[in-house]
Amino acid sequence: MVAFTYLAVAAAAISGAFAAPTAEPADAPDFEFGPHNLARRQDYNQNYKTGGNVNFSPTSNGYSVSFSGAGDFVVGKGWKKGSDRNLTFTGSTTQTSGTVLVSIYGWTRNPLVEYYVQEYTSNGKGSAQGQKLGTFESDGGTYEIWKHQQINQPSIAGTTNFWQYISNRVDKRPNGGTVTMANHFAAWDKAGLKLGAHDYQVLATEGWGNAGGNSKYTISAA
Repeated sequence: MVAFTYLAVAAAAISGAFAAPTAEPADAPDFEFGPHNLARRQDYNQNYKTGGNVNFSPTSNGYSVSFSGAGDFVVGKGWKKGSDRNLTFTGSTTQTSGTVLVSIYGWTRNPLVEYYVQEYTSNGKGSAQGQKLGTFESDGGTYEIWKHQQINQPSIAGTTNFWQYISNRVDKRPNGGTVTMANHFAAWDKAGLKLGAHDYQVLATEGWGNAGGNSKYTISAA
């Protein structure tokens, strides 16, 4: 969805203004996305919300959010440099209205790629669009592979053309689990979808279309 794209533009615009973050354990999230303000944490907090009520509460190793009547929002926690590490998240998401999505989301450069690993989608599809390339098995479930080209859209490199790669889990996991990112990257590569140098990666809850519900997760990566 467009929320992630605009959020990434904000990241590119502000990241150069901050000094290097303080060193901390490798499994601790580096930054958090929030709907109300932009304030320094280890790396940076971030902001994306259009309309409705979104109440975001970050913690040292996760976040919670409740929302109602939300036009479009994204909140979450992540890492400045994404990679093929394993990510484990535990908690829950409940949807009462609109579309709600929980995913691992990130960008690479050279080539410029926006990617999603969708673990929960209230409508069964989330951001999956374009061409379906097949399915594969990982972490006890089946994922669809999708690719879609964005034309003249905002990105971490400015307004330009880029590809979206999407893994959409068929049997949804609103209560979390472990995501082996290496399996997704390998499946995409086998399907001819090439990644570049990783920029950042995040576990996020997104909602749009008068979205209502709540999410709460703790996160670790190895």
